[in-house]
Amino acid sequence: MAVDTPPTADPAKPLAGRTAIVTGSGQNIGRSIALHFARAGANVVVNGHRNQSAIDKVVKEVEALGVQGLACLADVGDAKAVEAMVKKAEDKFGTVDIAVSNVSLRLHQKFFDISLEDWDRILRSNLSSAFYLARAVLPRMQKAKWGRIIHISGEDGFQGHIPGRAHNMVCKAGVHAFSKAVGIEFAADGITANTVSPGSIETTRDWSQYPKNWREMRLGQIPMKRIGRVDDIAMACVYLAGDSGAFISGQVIHVNGGQFMY
Repeated sequence: MAVDTPPTADPAKPLAGRTAIVTGSGQNIGRSIALHFARAGANVVVNGHRNQSAIDKVVKEVEALGVQGLACLADVGDAKAVEAMVKKAEDKFGTVDIAVSNVSLRLHQKFFDISLEDWDRILRSNLSSAFYLARAVLPRMQKAKWGRIIHISGEDGFQGHIPGRAHNMVCKAGVHAFSKAVGIEFAADGITANTVSPGSIETTRDWSQYPKNWREMRLGQIPMKRIGRVDDIAMACVYLAGDSGAFISGQVIHVNGGQFMY
């Protein structure tokens, strides 16, 4: 019986010829995803909300790896801004093959301290943004019969481990539900949609939104006895973005050092 084999590709450049948008890629996890995609051969659209110099710097790092980059300053909580970003990317590269929704605002607020404005702002930034991006890139993906949608979630979406984050918990659970919705509806078009859920990761962050002794507390909970690296998340995204992820859809990869085992 004949056995299907994956498409032939340079194993060192599994994303060669592809174009990816990574939102929130001026620093931390998003930057690492952008650079790993570039090392894998993809052109990368680098997005940020406020800091033009940060995304310009990442574009230079991307282009130093031998591919093309594009800096797009856009508020992903604004549907029109996302549409404009995708059009700019398609005008330059022809299509967007891989879309990673990574932006997240993580406020630590007791339930009755969450204003209606806070609730709406977090939902637009952390959840609606994924819908806006998918809606903008899916038509071209359908025509190409190939596409990868990846959502960066988090333990807030799967484990009620920190109080005071009602809005973020809803969003992080929601992006994975959205992965499943896109995955089932667009599977016949060669499009996959998946979620990567980081555990405790070393990043630059606003420590006022976290409990005291957060790092020490987490180290005591992680069987591997280390905090994760941004590269750990990026490599999971590369796996899902290439032919290696062709038969994976509607799934979540938990990258947490064994802290939570589902």
